[in-house]
Formats: sequence, C-alpha cells, structure tokens
Amino acid sequence: MATETIARAHDADARVVRTGVVRRLFRRVEVGAFIGAVVVWVFFALVAPANWLTITGVSRILDSASTLGIMAVAVALLMIGGEFDLSAGVLTGTCGLIAGMLATQLGLSIWPAMAVSLVFALAVGYFNGWMVVNTRLPSFIVTLATFFILRGANVGVTRLVTQRVLVSNIDQVAGFMDARNLFDLEFSLLGAQFRTSTIWWIVIAFIATWVLQRTRYGNWIFAVGGDAVAARNVGVPADRVKIALFMTTSVAAWLVGMMSIVRLRSAVASEGIGQEFVYIIAVVTGGCLLTGGYGSVIGACIGALIFGMARVGIVFAGWDTDWFYSFLGIMLLVAVLVNNYTRRRAEAVGIAAARARTEEEGQ
Repeated sequence: MATETIARAHDADARVVRTGVVRRLFRRVEVGAFIGAVVVWVFFALVAPANWLTITGVSRILDSASTLGIMAVAVALLMIGGEFDLSAGVLTGTCGLIAGMLATQLGLSIWPAMAVSLVFALAVGYFNGWMVVNTRLPSFIVTLATFFILRGANVGVTRLVTQRVLVSNIDQVAGFMDARNLFDLEFSLLGAQFRTSTIWWIVIAFIATWVLQRTRYGNWIFAVGGDAVAARNVGVPADRVKIALFMTTSVAAWLVGMMSIVRLRSAVASEGIGQEFVYIIAVVTGGCLLTGGYGSVIGACIGALIFGMARVGIVFAGWDTDWFYSFLGIMLLVAVLVNNYTRRRAEAVGIAAARARTEEEGQ
C-alpha cells in the first residue's frame, strides 16, 4: 500500500511538471538572460550583418565580454552569498597602478610587482569581508567607503610618485612579454584574432560553476545568501564564507587589472571607476537576485556576453556609443522584471508539486 501511494505521488508530480512546459522552462535561472542574448544577437544580425555574421565579429564580442565576464563570475558568487562589492571596479585600477609603479619606479621585475599587487588585493578583500561580518554594516556602505578610499589614493599616490595620473612604459620592465603571453596573448583561430583573456574567462566560469553546483562550499554560498542566521544555526561557517567571497572578488579584480596593464602597457588612475555597476548589472541580467541566495555563474556569463554584443554591435551599426549606457539602464530594468517572474514561476511549480504529494499521501 505504501509503495502504491509513493508511485501515485510520483506520477502526480510528473503530471504537474509535464503540463507546465513554460513553468518548467522558467525554473532555470539563466533562461531570461538566454532569451535576452538571443534577441540581442538576432537584432544586430539584422542591423549589421556584414560584420556581425563573421568569425571576426565573434572574436570582437568575446574580447569585449571576457574581462567583464571574469568579474561577473566573482561578483555573481558574492551576490548569491547575499553581499555587494562596490569597490571591485576601482580595485582593478589600483592593482594595475601598484604593479606598474613598483616595476617602473623601483625597478622590480613584473612578476614580484604583480605578486605584491595580489597581496594588496587579498588584503582589501579581507578587510571588506571582515568589516561586514564583524560590524554587521551593509556591504553596500562598507565597500562604498573602500571605493572612495581607493579612488582618492589612486590619484593622490600616482601623482605624488610620477607627477602624473598615469604610469607608462610598463612594457620596458623585465618579464613584461612573459606576463603578456600569460594574461593577454593574441592568437589566430579560424582566420580571426582571439586573446587568452577569453580562455581565462571560460576556465574560471567552469571552475566556479563546479564549485557552486557540485560542492559543499557551493551549498554554503546559497545558504548564507538565503538566510545567514539559519545557515549559522545549522553549522555553516557563514562569516568565513562571506570573507572568502569578498577575497575572491578582489582576486578577480587583480587578474583583470593585470590583463589591462599588459594590454595597454600603462595604468591610469581612473581605470575601473564606474565598472562596479556594470558588473552588478551583468550579474542581475544573468538571473541573480539582489536579495541573495539565488543565481548562477552561467547566467552571469550570459549577462556579460550580452554586454559584449551590445558594445560591439553598436559600433558595427555605426551608432553613437553614448547610447550604450541607456541600453544598460533598460537592460537592468528588464532583467529585474524577468528575474522576479522567473522566481515566481519556480515557486509556483514547487508549491504545485508539494500539494500533489500531500493529496496523494492523504489518499
């Protein structure tokens, strides 16, 4: 009798799922971003087909999206964990300036200069996380303060050391070409030029997805983002998880900063300012909720890809690039609406399945 009841409950659940194809589709976190990516791709394919529908067009899109995608992966993990980092953008510039000044002003090889820059980035990430978990202040406030501290220091220290707000001639230091081959090597594939930053993005996204979906640590990230107090009550080291997530974002900022200085052969004090909002918009477009506890790395990568397509597509279409930020605002609003709808559909499917099980068990 018990076996028959379980079988009927299973059949009832299957019927609920089968009759709601759209609901089942919208249970996926990434579906809204995927639909948006398809729409953007088709739109620019119609507007600028001569450039868009080529392997060169693909390489341009991936190049534009790669560094944003790297940051989007880290920021997605942090937002799923229920926190924000408004200092992530300016930290990319800070890391580049530190490495650049140590190499050009003190005569260090590029590798120890980059190592010192990495240690600094980890310290900033630890400070942000420690402040959030120990003071219980909102991460918005803590990292906003860090943003202003770094922004002022970038300009002040750089001007004090170089008499300008620019560190140049980084390509003249020892080890530069090796660093460029690692972080920003350009290579030919199918007749188009790609960069190793795209490979970095793919590898990082794969690792982060595996951690989030297949490990206990990934479960902890979702737990602390959904309800940190409840997570602590069941033994999740919530404070350590949050600090580690802030440090992960800082490491990603360091990596993007290194990619920037080897590509541009210089570092500017204004580098990265304002990009923190772009990271957040890309992640939200990818399905992450601003309230935490929900989202995916793949969705964040799709959000970054949409940005890459929009940035390149506007150029291919010959439009004024000033409209790009208007596009960002529209995309943020649409993404939030789609994410809310997706979450409601997912909750509806779960409630319907639970009711079906309860009714069958009662019989």
